[in-house]
Amino acid sequence: MLTLDRLRHLVAEGDVDTVVMAFTDMQGRLQGKRLHAQYFLDVALEAGTEGCNYLLAVDVDMNTVDGYAISSWERGYGDMEWVPDWRTLRLLTHLPATAMVQCDLVWLDHSPVVESPRAILQAQIDRAAALGFTAHAGTELEFIAFEDTYEAAHDANYQRLRGVNQYNVDYSVLGTTRVEPLLRDIRNHMYAAGMDVEGAKGECNFGQHEIGFLYNDVLVSADNHVVYKNAAKEIAAQHGKSITFMAKYDAREGNSCHIHLSLRGTDGGLVFWDEETNTRTPLYDQFVAGLLATARDFTLLYAPNVNSYKRFADASFAPTSVAWGIDNRTCSIRLVGSGKSARLENRIPGGDVNPYLALAAMIAGGLHGIEQELDPVPETEGNAYTSGADRVPRTLAEARAAFADSKVARSCLGDAVVDHYTNMADVELRAFEAAVTDWELRRGFERL
Repeated sequence: MLTLDRLRHLVAEGDVDTVVMAFTDMQGRLQGKRLHAQYFLDVALEAGTEGCNYLLAVDVDMNTVDGYAISSWERGYGDMEWVPDWRTLRLLTHLPATAMVQCDLVWLDHSPVVESPRAILQAQIDRAAALGFTAHAGTELEFIAFEDTYEAAHDANYQRLRGVNQYNVDYSVLGTTRVEPLLRDIRNHMYAAGMDVEGAKGECNFGQHEIGFLYNDVLVSADNHVVYKNAAKEIAAQHGKSITFMAKYDAREGNSCHIHLSLRGTDGGLVFWDEETNTRTPLYDQFVAGLLATARDFTLLYAPNVNSYKRFADASFAPTSVAWGIDNRTCSIRLVGSGKSARLENRIPGGDVNPYLALAAMIAGGLHGIEQELDPVPETEGNAYTSGADRVPRTLAEARAAFADSKVARSCLGDAVVDHYTNMADVELRAFEAAVTDWELRRGFERL
């Protein structure tokens, strides 16, 4: 990570000539501007910059859509100010002479844009701090890599692409060696960008891999997640390849984003584990109970797209049951570790998740369990797929209804946030309902 003084030195020496100012949109993507480094230091450093408020009110294709209170033709599509968070200033060594800083969003009167993903997570961080807690998290993000460029993939309608591996390479050293030039570049450039890289491993789908990072403060982990996801695509393109993080690319294994989370006291002390008895604390059980009680309410924030729900299939290592278990990968919530490493793993999110929204939902749900002193939920032992427990929503429409009607979501996140992301789901559902799929064409073109 860079300090401002270090950035000034690098600019003066000619080692940095471009600064990217960026924020994370609803879809979890980095949006921003590239500024000449000297202009950034002379002007934007103090004044910031602005961008149209439609950036938090568009679909994935950047089309302006109706239904958002903060942005519309009637409101004139005005600006939001971008306020740099200097703790996020970093070098991007995969790009020539480039640094990046991530921004918070405020209105022109300097009030926060509460619907922005980073603000939503910050609100839950503040809520936890008021109760005496800090949250730490790590995200495990899977992707599928293809030999095809993004342009070739587009021209092929994203079908019949050639994975960088042609068989299951889960934990295979030989399989990862096949694509090590790409994986190595991603690891090393992300380390240079201030991330604590753990390593890379193969996964089950053809060409599927995962690069892991050490856990950190939840906001830092979310910031790093979106930088990594964007950079990995850019680095893949530099290698003449493409990668996808979509939750379910084909009929084989989907891309998950398992999220590990734990609470500590604001003094750094353990709150999930009793070291004297070497057991979980009642507070930990309440947190887990809150996660389970709100799992269906918050699934929209864990699985935000139509495609997300294709990943929830029995016997697939993606969860279908709202259940918890100790080191049980059939459950939605898996408890692992002990002592300082005691943490829970949320297995619901896929690779398409917005990490700020998912982490905010996890903290909100867990704190709900603590505040309401919810009773512990019995552990699910064995196969959660056949346990008879409540199911994760099967469709985006089902998740949208649960979120919109959730009293807990509205209490924890606020009506403005719930209404904003309910409309996001409505936009996606309308677009999907109007689409004619390849499946329909194959079944109906000649035979119906």
